[in-house]
Amino acid sequence: MLSMTTDYMTDTGCPEPYLRRIAEAGYTHVHWCHQWNTDFLYDDCEVDRIACWLRECGLAVTDLHGSAGKEKAWGSPREYERLAGVELVANRIRMAERLGADVVIMHLPDLKDPAMREITWDQLRRSLDALQPRARERGVRIAIENGPFPEIDRVLSLYGPDYLGLCYDCGHGNLIPDGLDWLERLKGRLISVHLHDNDGTADQHNLPFWPGCTVNWERLARILATSAYTKWVSMESTMKRSGMTDEPAWLAQGFEVGTRVTAMIERSR
Repeated sequence: MLSMTTDYMTDTGCPEPYLRRIAEAGYTHVHWCHQWNTDFLYDDCEVDRIACWLRECGLAVTDLHGSAGKEKAWGSPREYERLAGVELVANRIRMAERLGADVVIMHLPDLKDPAMREITWDQLRRSLDALQPRARERGVRIAIENGPFPEIDRVLSLYGPDYLGLCYDCGHGNLIPDGLDWLERLKGRLISVHLHDNDGTADQHNLPFWPGCTVNWERLARILATSAYTKWVSMESTMKRSGMTDEPAWLAQGFEVGTRVTAMIERSR
């Protein structure tokens, strides 16, 4: 089994052609990443159509990237925006259940401003508290994607693994010197992965083992093999920076390197 992100070309617009090309390339699953950073609300008719396309393609959903929103923002100090943000995340939780997925990935709100830090934390806590019964009712957990790890460690300490876990994005982790050290520490809470590569200077979303890139795949594979993550390799790579123009060829290369990462993990079990 192998998963590719739906937004390997674009994260808005009709996803149907990309789902069909992913399936044609041999992948079994998708990471749903369309509308991951917008205020877009999926209507039931849209989710039903997506479910139909997935069935036609023989694809299942690994997990779904929720949106922290632009104006519907679950950590906003403006209460009306926070409440709208809760509904935006709840929309993705319902969508995940309808598509057969059990994890929604979320980014933490910006906690860098010292003057707003505790206010934002309080708003985030209120949102997480409000979403917890909705997520449990639908059998969906929220995975917090790695940004600043001390903040992730803090939020994971506030909620149990039956509700909240870690999504490790190895591209983000490769931009800091201790990303894999943090993953080793938190691997018992790992429930989702975003696998791609970069050269350590920017979040480039290249395919694994891309020339010039520096993710330590050997160590990452060893940690994944002993972590709480029980699913398959899920790649969040994008084609737009690759220099390639042939979609089937790019997807085929992704399938090849994804299979290679899968074998590395299996050897470490």
